[in-house]
Amino acid sequence: MNNSDPFGLRRSSALSILQSRASVVAASAASLSRHAIDTGRQTLREATSSNSGPIDPSLDDMSFSLPNKVPAFTDPQRRLEDSRWGSAGAGLTARGGISNGVGEKIGGFFEKKELPMYKDKPYTYAASGRQRSIWKRKPVIAGVVLFFLAVLYLLGVFTRTEKVQSSAGRGGKTAWSWLKNGQQGIVDWDSRRERVREAFILSWDAYERNAWGFDEYHPVSKKGRQMIDKGMGWIIVDALDTLMIMNLTSRLTHAREWITTSLDYDQDHEVNTFETTIRMLGGLLSAHYLSTTYPNLAGISDDNEGAPGEDLYLEKAIDLADRLLGAFDSDSGVPYASVNLRTMKGIPSHADGGASSTAEASSLQLEMKYVAKLTGERNYWDKAEKVMKVIDDNGAQDGLLPIFIYATTGGFRGDNIRLGSRGDSYYEYLIKQYLQTSLQEPVYMEMWNEALAGVRKHLITYSNPSNLTVLGERPDGLHGTLSPKMDHLVCFMPGTIALAVTGGHTEEEARRSGHWGPKQDEEMKLARDLTQTCYGMYKVTRTGLAPEIAHFNIYDPPLTEKDDVRPLGFLDDGDDATWRSDYVLKSNDLHNLQRPETVESLLYMYRITGDEMYRRWGWEMFKAFVEYTDAGDGGGFTSLNSVQQIPPSKRDNMESFWLVSLDLGFPKMMLTRYGQAETLKYFYLLFSPPDFLPLDQVVINTEAHFFPRFELGKLFSTGWQRRPRDSQGKIVPQPEEHKREDVAKAKGGRTSTETVVVAQTKTFSA
Repeated sequence: MNNSDPFGLRRSSALSILQSRASVVAASAASLSRHAIDTGRQTLREATSSNSGPIDPSLDDMSFSLPNKVPAFTDPQRRLEDSRWGSAGAGLTARGGISNGVGEKIGGFFEKKELPMYKDKPYTYAASGRQRSIWKRKPVIAGVVLFFLAVLYLLGVFTRTEKVQSSAGRGGKTAWSWLKNGQQGIVDWDSRRERVREAFILSWDAYERNAWGFDEYHPVSKKGRQMIDKGMGWIIVDALDTLMIMNLTSRLTHAREWITTSLDYDQDHEVNTFETTIRMLGGLLSAHYLSTTYPNLAGISDDNEGAPGEDLYLEKAIDLADRLLGAFDSDSGVPYASVNLRTMKGIPSHADGGASSTAEASSLQLEMKYVAKLTGERNYWDKAEKVMKVIDDNGAQDGLLPIFIYATTGGFRGDNIRLGSRGDSYYEYLIKQYLQTSLQEPVYMEMWNEALAGVRKHLITYSNPSNLTVLGERPDGLHGTLSPKMDHLVCFMPGTIALAVTGGHTEEEARRSGHWGPKQDEEMKLARDLTQTCYGMYKVTRTGLAPEIAHFNIYDPPLTEKDDVRPLGFLDDGDDATWRSDYVLKSNDLHNLQRPETVESLLYMYRITGDEMYRRWGWEMFKAFVEYTDAGDGGGFTSLNSVQQIPPSKRDNMESFWLVSLDLGFPKMMLTRYGQAETLKYFYLLFSPPDFLPLDQVVINTEAHFFPRFELGKLFSTGWQRRPRDSQGKIVPQPEEHKREDVAKAKGGRTSTETVVVAQTKTFSA
């Protein structure tokens, strides 16, 4: 077994050539190489001593305890190697270089090019087709060969690389058991980030081994399934940027080859407009951005400037964007819930009276605006932007919207208001549109501020007796009863609040900006309190994993911010802690779908506040995911039926946002909404240095794909204005509007409002 380099992470193409003949050479040269091995061992010791000083034997307070055939991460040789190779991640900059320590010294003998960090070439994967260096075509002195054979031997190259595996043990405990001792000294967050990377590799390799090219993967049965005839690359495309930021070069190369040869969106099939946009279009755009701006992240020669395939991701993105534009061809401009990829015709929802989800209709803007910026084509921009005007022209009270909207009329359906499913990302994309265009579209900041004030006025309450901050729902509208129910989905909100307050800068920087005041203090406090409530959803369960939905005991009548409530300061660890009784977990809500929203907020909160507490919370959550969602037998990770059951009952679904399938009611169609690519990505970023993909330079879409911030330039602008409103946020009709209404009534016709109501009624009846 290869303990030194279990995943084949450190090999250049030159080393791959040597490895392919390693066993033969080792057998014939064993006696001759013994002295060279000793020499190589001493050389590495001297290099380590002179360049980096003594190696910290502790590394990290947590380590894997693994079954047979799984790398020993605590092996001293592994620590020696990590201390040298791990330094490679410290100097990442846009279009910059990556220092590779010993790797540079070894690689320099083989290639003049810089050796990319963590070149993971598994033994089952063919070497890349890069041009050989001159030395490969000439004989090499026997002593030099033996010296490098010795070095390769010490690195474990001669040992067959094993797949990372885990299997269930007694009592539901997985073989990925973590040491339970408390933290000692300074935590090695780089080591913890590597644990996340290894979990991703386990999941990805299981998918690659058992269901390559399929849109869904079931890790218990080890089977795949397509959502449409030829597949959409649902998992592969969604994970491209994760492969990049983790420097998984060979796996990225394999994925890129599949996209080149197999990905075809010209299929006569309907797909969900929103999911396809945020996942597929977003994934391709993010891959284009990272491969062009950070070429040393899992660098592939085919992506290099001037290479024939340098625009692969962008070309696929434009093709898909053109097909998705058909969804916007409704009478109102609000996109239909689905679209046929071949005919490019929008299709109304098969449920909900034909209405689209408000969140889905209003969470396509980041993606379409970025396509417009890349291509210089305003059509994408105008289509996406019009949706925002139509929605805002409804004049929803205090910026809080019902969760359904008709594509035919642009009017809302029903009164249900919530920031969970079907409502969430509308609010998220308000502030992110403002940030995406470098603060040059203040209309979206205005809409965000109005909505957040509405949330604080109508949806925030406190649990009884511990005063946890709860973001509830108004299922019967703002004048109806407040429901103390929080979807896990709502946990995106605290991080988004902190992002809006600071613009992605640190809190310290924002406080020095001259624009800080009581409002910013209050909003940051709300972000902290809500983050604690979301973390409590994990801490309150037996597995340490959150349920899909949590309810709360609240006061009667519900307390609001005006009641000057003092929220709970911290969550006690005791099993009998009072705060635990504030949570009400119902049997139908106990499943866990590996959702990313809480760790997403932890990432924002850590980077903005600098408080290590959020990292520690994330580490506890990650350990629980690894311990209880392991599918066993190297299959990857799966969702759970109940977070209160040990050993847990498993669902045989690996989420695309962890790699669950969410049935949205479309014929022959299953859509994944969350999973490996998103949840593990946020964990990886949480444990990474804060300047790795800094929040003040990027905007992250609702599927955790990265887009750059950009200036509007001469071609683009905000093409609409909000209608005037009174102090209550209600639209004030203008004289020309009164005139049109009077003419319509005089002719016996309907006013615009009446027309919307009738049209909605007809659509619902149909």
